[in-house]
Amino acid sequence: MDLQMETVRPMVVAPKGKLRRKFAKVLNIHKLTGVAPEGEMKKIKFDSKTAKLSESFYKLEEEYERSLAFEALLAKLFATVSSIKAAYAQLQHSQSPYDSIGIQKADNLVVAELKTLSELKQCFLKKQVDPNPERTLVLAEIQELRSLLKTYEIMGKKLESQYKLKDSEIIFLREKLDESMKQNKLTEKRLNGSGQLCNPLDNLHLSALNPTHFVTYLHHTVKSTRGFVKLMIEQMKLAGWDISSAANSIHPGVFYYKQDHKCFTFEHFVSNVMFEAFHLPYFSTSSDSRSYKKKKQSNADREMFFERFKELRSMKSKDYLTARPKSRFARFCRAKYLQLIHPKMEQAFFGHLHLRNQVSAGEFPETSLCSGFLEMAKRIWLLHCLAFSFEHEAEIFRVPKGCRFSEVYMKSVAEEAFFPAAESSPESEPLVAFTVVPGFRIGKTSIQCEVYLSLS
Repeated sequence: MDLQMETVRPMVVAPKGKLRRKFAKVLNIHKLTGVAPEGEMKKIKFDSKTAKLSESFYKLEEEYERSLAFEALLAKLFATVSSIKAAYAQLQHSQSPYDSIGIQKADNLVVAELKTLSELKQCFLKKQVDPNPERTLVLAEIQELRSLLKTYEIMGKKLESQYKLKDSEIIFLREKLDESMKQNKLTEKRLNGSGQLCNPLDNLHLSALNPTHFVTYLHHTVKSTRGFVKLMIEQMKLAGWDISSAANSIHPGVFYYKQDHKCFTFEHFVSNVMFEAFHLPYFSTSSDSRSYKKKKQSNADREMFFERFKELRSMKSKDYLTARPKSRFARFCRAKYLQLIHPKMEQAFFGHLHLRNQVSAGEFPETSLCSGFLEMAKRIWLLHCLAFSFEHEAEIFRVPKGCRFSEVYMKSVAEEAFFPAAESSPESEPLVAFTVVPGFRIGKTSIQCEVYLSLS
């Protein structure tokens, strides 16, 4: 017997809304006639509970469709507003530089979207229901996302043009700065040749001494210290040292805004050694000096320190050490060099300890490192003599790690500290990591110390 196969047709699934309406219609027919529609096997009688259920179902259906239509209207409204914002942003972007075609397109888009807003208003007032709210919701979301994407693209183009403008301004200002510096050097050279330019410390008398002179010489001292630090770092690199590891061994856990900023760690180390016992006469650490207390300087003491300042300032360090190998300044240079340049460091730099042995014997060889050290030592010694030449000698101070920044007493060596990094939180505040150059007080005058600020 042959078996006949019938083609199975796929069952069509009605949408949820239509299914609900058909089901409600069936219930309504049952309620009105009390019998099942054609094709039913038996009659069904409805009681009062069934009628109430049918009525509640109708109300829920109507409320759902009404809320869905209202949601679709709001979604279309917000999507249209986003399109207007994007078109307005395009209109502004096209005005500078002027783009007539872009302006016209943006203007037409704004007008079209405003018409859409007017149509939406009329639909709301006339209570016109969207026949397919689900589709409208999806299309409105797509439209809004496209408008946002377009707005961000325009903002990106605007920021890029601003970046290029600022970059060109920086280049122009750098060229202008270079030109001004060249002009200043030429002017300084002419004035030096004619004798019109003079150092404020030249022909200085003790009676005219004031904190401004101390600040001027402090500037020269810091400059010579940084010159020596630069020589020391160059020697480290030639010896194959890891600069980052060396910096971390001095101050571990410090956040540096730039790799070059690690030089400030070595400057801190050098300054700490060189300015140790600065507050004591002649940097002496003897028992008498340790018990020294700040007092008002007598005129005889002031004159003595000021004369030594003028005497050494007029001579080269090497010549002074040769002429006076047993002077206080000579002892200061020997002690500070042996304290600053560790035997292991010297061994790594030069492969031997001959230099150390010569310095211990009172002789400084003609090397770049020794020359840089003697220049720095001379400046610090002269600053010390100048500090004790005031009626109330200058007091030195440093800022401990973790202190908050104060413009009254501190000056940051890294301006990047005032511009937070992208990975830092807005609430984080840079704190003092270490003091690079100490500060001073002369009477009621405070001279700012230089600090390195780092994120905590």
